[in-house]
Amino acid sequence: MKIIWLGHSGFRIEIGGSTLLVDPWLKGNPMFPEDKWAQAITGATHVALTHGHGDHAGNAQAIARELGVPILCIHELAEIWSGDDGIEVTGFGKGGTLDLGGGVSITMTHAIHSSSVDFLGAQPQYAGEPAGFIIRGEGHAIYVSGDTDVMADMSVIAERYMPDIGILCAGGHYTMDMDGAAYAASRYFEFKTVIPCHYKTFPILAQSAQPLIDALPEVQVIAPEVLKPIEI
Repeated sequence: MKIIWLGHSGFRIEIGGSTLLVDPWLKGNPMFPEDKWAQAITGATHVALTHGHGDHAGNAQAIARELGVPILCIHELAEIWSGDDGIEVTGFGKGGTLDLGGGVSITMTHAIHSSSVDFLGAQPQYAGEPAGFIIRGEGHAIYVSGDTDVMADMSVIAERYMPDIGILCAGGHYTMDMDGAAYAASRYFEFKTVIPCHYKTFPILAQSAQPLIDALPEVQVIAPEVLKPIEI
């Protein structure tokens, strides 16, 4: 399995026979070198979105159209994009699981945040609730928190799906911060590996994962580097 950070909350996850692009915001992302667009998306089989905000879903339609691959997202966002020619969108809901084949599946989980899409500067349109994911394959379960605060629902997610890898938002201001992510990881989960995200992108967000590393000495906390594969 390879987990590749695309900056901010974007990841390329190569697992089983699938390659998922999770929240792949590339163009306009200060962390991502735009000349690496092809490297980031080539061979992807699915685009998975935690919610509709532009810093997560802003490039999803362009990628899906270019590659001819489906977007997986919550039902309301799928309905908004259902009439877009050349794009296949599969909407599902929290607790729902999609079988991607080859022993790989994706389950939608709860998150605490907001979600909307902005059409050319018009009033933002409600895009369903925010979500997280459990991605299973190759004997692993990855919890992608999406944008969220710490929440008691994490106890259920941990008990039911037993994820060993956590991709956790940790930048603060819009989501839980490094201390919050550390609290969530130690209070609810038994991760072997934690990868922080939604940080370093803008000055208002946390710039270092060191507080998370220091708070979880018994967990492999990996501060990711853009486009550098993490092999598990």
